[in-house]
Amino acid sequence: MEYKKTIVITGGAGFIGSHVVRLFVNKYPEYKVINLDKLTYAGNLANLKDVENKPNYRFVKMDICDFDAFLSLMRSEHVDGIIHLAAESHVDRSIKDPFTFARTNVMGTLSLLQAAKLYWESLPEKYDNKMFYHISTDEVYGALEMTHPEGVESPFTTAASSQHHHAYGETFFVETTKYNPHSPYSASKASSDHFVRAFHDTYGMPTIVTNCSNNYGPFQFPEKLIPLFINNIRQRKPLPVYGKGENVRDWLYVEDHARAIDLIFHKGKVAETYNIGGFNEWKNIDIIKVVINTVDRLLGREPGEDMNLITFVTDRLGHDARYAIDSRKLQRELGWEPSLQFEEGIEKTVKWYLENQEWMNNITSGDYEKYYDDMYKNR
Repeated sequence: MEYKKTIVITGGAGFIGSHVVRLFVNKYPEYKVINLDKLTYAGNLANLKDVENKPNYRFVKMDICDFDAFLSLMRSEHVDGIIHLAAESHVDRSIKDPFTFARTNVMGTLSLLQAAKLYWESLPEKYDNKMFYHISTDEVYGALEMTHPEGVESPFTTAASSQHHHAYGETFFVETTKYNPHSPYSASKASSDHFVRAFHDTYGMPTIVTNCSNNYGPFQFPEKLIPLFINNIRQRKPLPVYGKGENVRDWLYVEDHARAIDLIFHKGKVAETYNIGGFNEWKNIDIIKVVINTVDRLLGREPGEDMNLITFVTDRLGHDARYAIDSRKLQRELGWEPSLQFEEGIEKTVKWYLENQEWMNNITSGDYEKYYDDMYKNR
């Protein structure tokens, strides 16, 4: 079949990436969608079992730092667009091992950019109808002051935010907020963002950067807060909470993020930055209480029965107090807004993890790593 476009989605076996791959494969049968993933600890092809046999889907196991291999793929597949999600993303891991984060997030992104540049510039049409879309994080902006510890009414309004809609400060991250990363993870992402923009400014490559808030939902690797706590509550294991749990984050359901990526890839303006957020600030301790109540109720326990599992631990080094995204530019220019209230999203998320215990057991045992390593080691 002759495909209208060939899109590479890096990190497509990961949490957010798998949702983007699924959306593109199902929504655009006229596109060839290539899922490029190294299958590190957080990449899991079981996340995509429902699309793995679709005719417009292909998986390629590759390290984004392998410049020669990626350039060869660009040429052989005639790639038109790159949606770049592959990254080391866990702050705690970056504190222990910053070199891996610099290698993957900075040098890996540069490898993709240079390969795309060489291939696209070799074409008669050059950069026409091409796009390098880089997904980043709100953490590159640093931290915001928390001037309302108890929360006040948020200045943002969306259809999905009528219930819990607090702000814990006067200021929010906007697209022009000065970068001020505080962890090795956010420093590596900030650097990669700069490289993407530099390739537009220097070579004219069509690029877009988006900075998103915390995601949650199905298929998230269970070292992250929400799936970790769902699993621990189910097993009645301690729930480790940094400091006093007062840190504030903006939360977005992962399928809403995937919808935003789809919209921006197709209709966003070249060289623009878009912030993607949930208009949805929560203190960590309040999220944890919602998760406990939801898990307890769905397991037939007394609501709040497992509050005693909360265990306060020494705070993370350089732990930013508050992140809050202002995504009104995306709302205003492209008409996107979140579709789910947090309580509704948490309900769906908890149900998914409780109903997919085999997936969770395979992840936590590491069985899937050996299984897929054996499957793909000779490809």
